[in-house]
Amino acid sequence: MSEAITTQCVLFPSIFHKPVFASFDQTNGSSDGGAVLLKAADDRLGLIRRLADSVVDPRQPGKVTHMFRELLAQRIFAIAMGYPDGNDAARLAADPIHKLIVERDPIHGDDLASQPTLSRFENSLAARDMYRLGRTIADTVIHHHRARLRGRVERVTIDLDPTDDPTHGTQQLSFFNGHYDSWCYLPVVGFLTFNDEPDQHLFTAVLRPGNAPAKKGAIGLLRQILNRLRAAFPRARFRIRLDGGFAAAEVFAFLDEQLDVDYVVAMAKNSVLKRRARRLMGRARKRSRRSRRTEHEYGDCLYAAGRWPAKRRVIIKAEVVQHPGRAMKDNPRFLVTNMSGTPQWIYEKVYCARGDIENRIKELQNGMDIGRTSCSSFFANQFRVLLTAAAYVLMQVVRSAAGKTSLARAQVSTLRERLLKLGVRVVESVRRIVLHLPRAFPDKKAWLRIARRLGAEAG
Repeated sequence: MSEAITTQCVLFPSIFHKPVFASFDQTNGSSDGGAVLLKAADDRLGLIRRLADSVVDPRQPGKVTHMFRELLAQRIFAIAMGYPDGNDAARLAADPIHKLIVERDPIHGDDLASQPTLSRFENSLAARDMYRLGRTIADTVIHHHRARLRGRVERVTIDLDPTDDPTHGTQQLSFFNGHYDSWCYLPVVGFLTFNDEPDQHLFTAVLRPGNAPAKKGAIGLLRQILNRLRAAFPRARFRIRLDGGFAAAEVFAFLDEQLDVDYVVAMAKNSVLKRRARRLMGRARKRSRRSRRTEHEYGDCLYAAGRWPAKRRVIIKAEVVQHPGRAMKDNPRFLVTNMSGTPQWIYEKVYCARGDIENRIKELQNGMDIGRTSCSSFFANQFRVLLTAAAYVLMQVVRSAAGKTSLARAQVSTLRERLLKLGVRVVESVRRIVLHLPRAFPDKKAWLRIARRLGAEAG
């Protein structure tokens, strides 16, 4: 064999009962046959169309080979399929499934955009474009769930959470952050929960400089999403949950002005709050000594920090932690709230429920590679974050369609591996395109059910 041939094929001469020859020569084949589910999810949302319509393409139409909508679709679908880098376009531009879901002829259509074209695309947008794209993602998510729930929404819960995005080069506005002990960006992500449903739905992802305080931009984000939610759900009440980084006087002032908002915000301990918790901590220590286990006591008090105009209710969780072989450790926690429920109910049922947001953030980081912000330009990196957010929204729609199957609560990486990464041979005739998927497919029943829920018909 020549050197050129050996790069495309291998021979296993003795490990099977006959020699096995593997050659990468199948025409019109793809390893991403299940990606048509993503196209179906986008067709239901209209997300990519809305994103494309929200930004003006400055290029001359007569000189354009790849339309703005096609470039968006190519990147968003590729990210959802586990290809976060523009470099992957070199291997996927001729993939028949990727061409099909971008609405090009899978066999005879022109190849998709190359890596240099995608790089120019990602670096072509300005700050105003980022605002419009971010607003469009939020509006699309709200519109989808309003239609899904037919307007029957009594409560919408809003969660904002910052996370770190380590940087490893000369990215613009990358700074050292002492809390995370790294050079990084500090994006903030936001999620919506409707009524008492278990799922949190991403509605925003905003990249921020690495030295940004957690509260930076929070009031603007909350004001915008509240205005949109009020228009969509005029009879709903809203609940906002924030961690301790958002516990600033101006944030509390904004929350107090919203008459239809209940809020629960964590607050760092200080000497005054620790004194208020002293009695409860004593009771928790007594119980912990007797039981030799971690124990909690709950209570509340009225408290006003130096810049607060009035006292607010503070929930106290007096916790004593016990680990085998270690000394008891006091761990008091504090929440600021305008809610009137019992301290234990507010802490355990309202605030602790936001812990599932950490799982969504891990999905964004590990399953969607939202931290692949390797461009030099800050706005190019913000655009990548928004593309990843859009891809995650589509994956969440696929997961919603998987209800009452074994994949109903699966992580996005599991959904990708089980539903989307399917070997397929594409055959095109005059009348139709046929995707020949493997007959021996363990999740075929779930795949077919999801496809039907996303608009497919039995054929």
